[in-house]
Amino acid sequence: MKKLKSYQLSLYNGQDKPKIYVAYQGRIYDVTESRLWKRGMHYEHWAGQDLTEELSEAPHGEEVFSRFPHVGELVS
Repeated sequence: MKKLKSYQLSLYNGQDKPKIYVAYQGRIYDVTESRLWKRGMHYEHWAGQDLTEELSEAPHGEEVFSRFPHVGELVS
């Protein structure tokens, strides 16, 4: 399991590295294979960041993360 700081996670934004990651509640998920995250953007949300605060605005709940591989932990 990877342990990444926020600045390291930001490199997995769909532009700088081939993998696309997002974090939620301290867990990092690989959304690379999702057609909804191509080019590192999903509606107004950007990959490579912690989406914990933004989830309340989404039309879905946290169960959406169960579709993606958990690849690491976000550390401070």
